[in-house]
Amino acid sequence: MDTKSRKLNSIFYANSYHPIQAGSIDGTDIVPHDKAIHRAHLCQKLSLYDPHGDSKATMDPYCTVFVGRLNHLTTEQIIHQFMSKYGHIKSLRLVRDIVTGASRGYAFVEYETNREMRHAYMDAHHAIIDDNEIIVDYNRQKLMAGWIPRRLGGGLGGKKESGQLRFGGREKPFRAPLKPIPYEELEKLGIPPPPEGRYLSRNQAPSPPRRENSISDREKDSRRRDSKDRDRDDGNLKNPEDNIEERHHRRNSSHRDDHSRRRSSLERSEERGGHQHDRSSSKKEHGRRSNAETERHSQKRKERDEHSHRRRHSSYED
Repeated sequence: MDTKSRKLNSIFYANSYHPIQAGSIDGTDIVPHDKAIHRAHLCQKLSLYDPHGDSKATMDPYCTVFVGRLNHLTTEQIIHQFMSKYGHIKSLRLVRDIVTGASRGYAFVEYETNREMRHAYMDAHHAIIDDNEIIVDYNRQKLMAGWIPRRLGGGLGGKKESGQLRFGGREKPFRAPLKPIPYEELEKLGIPPPPEGRYLSRNQAPSPPRRENSISDREKDSRRRDSKDRDRDDGNLKNPEDNIEERHHRRNSSHRDDHSRRRSSLERSEERGGHQHDRSSSKKEHGRRSNAETERHSQKRKERDEHSHRRRHSSYED
């Protein structure tokens, strides 16, 4: 594979948003190529857009995913049912037209933890809901520096027919440049240059930003599991007196068990002592019997010897 073919298959993603760069397929444009990009660039320079000014956007951005290309007939209930397979949903907002109330085709889903959000980010992308192939991205409005929304000429993605494609996002990444990179011009405009030598392949997805200096989701999960374990141990008792009685009952049962074990141990030790005493007594009795039998045998032997002596003496006299 030659160098040109390798570059066609090499991509990179934008870490910050610049409207002129977003309008370029390889991230090297230095002039806006349509009026919408010019408008977005003007809004960015004059700080006309405040990403934190939306009073309805109260979700934690590190636990929230953007769901786009929804069927306009898809309801909140359907979205909740589908997206809940990736984790516990804390809140959901389907964006609707302020006048008609009709769905605008995208929503924000907030999960309990960042881990669940990342699960949905990786696995729900290009899933099918109500015959529509959805796209899933992180909350760029809050987490991407310099972000300008589509309604002001910015955004990401788009359709080719509209003539307003925006690159650098998950759906349409930048392609590795085939021409020399104008580093000086990009620096003047504040556009980060392509990361030469650090390109990705097309099957690699960008990682969402991580929260800094915060409690990790592992600790949150551990706390939630500990809370569930405590609730299960308490048996979901509603009356505090029942909890006290339950603890007294457990304590008394423990004392009774300890007393029973001590009694059993003492009885076993006494039995062992009794058996040892019986064995020693039987040995002494056996010893006494043996001595008595020995004395009887010796006495009989003496009597026999005396009798034989008398018989021999009487035969001599005759």
